Amino acid sequence: MKFRAKITGKGRLELFIHVSGTVARLAKVCVLRVRPDSLCFGPAGFRGLREAGLRCEAGLWCEVRRGAFQQFRMEGASEDLDEIHLELTAEHLSRAARSAAGASSLKLQLTHRRCPCLTVAVALASPLGRARSVVHDLPVQVLPRRAWRDCPPPSLRAADASIHLPRWKTLRSIVERMANVGDHVLVEANLRGRMTLSMETEVVSIKSYFKNLGNPPESAGVPPHRDPESMVQVRIDNRKLLQFLEGQQINPTMALCNIWDNSLLQLVLVQEDVSLQYFIPAL
Repeated sequence: MKFRAKITGKGRLELFIHVSGTVARLAKVCVLRVRPDSLCFGPAGFRGLREAGLRCEAGLWCEVRRGAFQQFRMEGASEDLDEIHLELTAEHLSRAARSAAGASSLKLQLTHRRCPCLTVAVALASPLGRARSVVHDLPVQVLPRRAWRDCPPPSLRAADASIHLPRWKTLRSIVERMANVGDHVLVEANLRGRMTLSMETEVVSIKSYFKNLGNPPESAGVPPHRDPESMVQVRIDNRKLLQFLEGQQINPTMALCNIWDNSLLQLVLVQEDVSLQYFIPAL
């Protein structure tokens, strides 16, 4: 198995720094899935979603496509299974990536020192114009093929409601206030661009309304008998939602909220060659 990739350019380097930082905020240990066309980050031990009940633990799935790299080469476990699965500490990768701030390039390579490592080599420019490099050898566990079934990509039926998220700062501010009052939040949305967040305790009730948010084109494929005005809801752990809103560092071009009625909330961020999904199960 072999893997080597290189990132150059300020924009692409910053994007990878932000992606690795987001992953570290949302998962302590992650599985890096190296595929011919992308890198995928998922939490270790995340067994995916059981379609029947849509039940899972809170978890992320982040894909960085090949277009984010100047160079990208890999050879998987076999011709039939052209992938590599590496388990590593997410904060180690984030810390190594942060050292590339202001660098000219960052290289990733699967190596073997005293143990398997993901080597992160950062090329820095010195004041005298001489190139300097900083090398981080991050210990990884190369997962055998029998363990791959523990980290499958998400596979879900169409959501009961899909809606664009409101302004990020506004949403985070509201969720922060609710988190100071209670642990649970009820998220509701419909196919007319309306969304509400609410919570209730013995002494206080809070409800925030959003309208004209818009629904993605895929929402047009719902069953014809479905009333587009009816609200779909899911009650979730407020701390998990706040963790995502505070932890994500990507500046997305599209941000969606997908709801499966009383089962699951999925938050989706998309930016050029990066897509990030975060799943929060119903309480």
